[in-house]
Amino acid sequence: MSEPEIVGGLHAVEALLQHAPERVKRLQVSADAADARMTALVDRAASLRIHVERVQRDRLQRAAEGLRHQGVLAWVKPRPRATEADLADLVAQGADLLLALDGVTDPHNLGACLRSADAAGAAAVLVPRDRSASLTPVAAKAASGAAETVPVIAVTNLARTLRELRDQGFWVVGLAGETDTALFDLDLTVPTVLVLGAEGEGLRRLTREHCDHLAAIPMAGTVGSLNVSVAAGVSLFEVLRQRRAAGLRGAG
Repeated sequence: MSEPEIVGGLHAVEALLQHAPERVKRLQVSADAADARMTALVDRAASLRIHVERVQRDRLQRAAEGLRHQGVLAWVKPRPRATEADLADLVAQGADLLLALDGVTDPHNLGACLRSADAAGAAAVLVPRDRSASLTPVAAKAASGAAETVPVIAVTNLARTLRELRDQGFWVVGLAGETDTALFDLDLTVPTVLVLGAEGEGLRRLTREHCDHLAAIPMAGTVGSLNVSVAAGVSLFEVLRQRRAAGLRGAG
């Protein structure tokens, strides 16, 4: 049996209690935390018959092992791993916006991308099985609850997956700073996969070759590029903006 994971932070634990309470084994809450939000969280856990233990903050800090806990930790059963079969199911159910991260290894960036993906209505985040950050407690904390709503799907071969998605009617748009094509000039109202690479390295060659378009985010200042999670947020919300303007489903 897998060892329980530790999840910390108010957003992340609230999302667990809302979306996957069956995974939560127990909570530890700081003894000095008594604000309304924490009280509501504890009451919610009690209503679900989840054991809540009040502990001193230094004990909570030791258990967190460096994770920013905001006064609450949850011990949870590991989330079921999303698979390529789950991706096929999402597409069959009408998913029309996906985010793919090519070689993003920082869990903070993965978590932040998940948060933006959830906010913009993306159905999943795709990552290569190798050379990628996984959904660690750090990533889950940075996702602020989105780890429970947007699946991270590790695929064996990202280029092949992009090709298969193209065959199923998706436009695959890779973000690349050196192109003259602006992201804002593309039609993103069609089913779209946005693909972003790691900072510095960018998209790998095979990934580029399986994109229908390479596009850049227009830059008005002096910096040459954006952090990958910021670029993901800008790109996802450009999709949302276009679809809302066109009056399409899921446009907020």
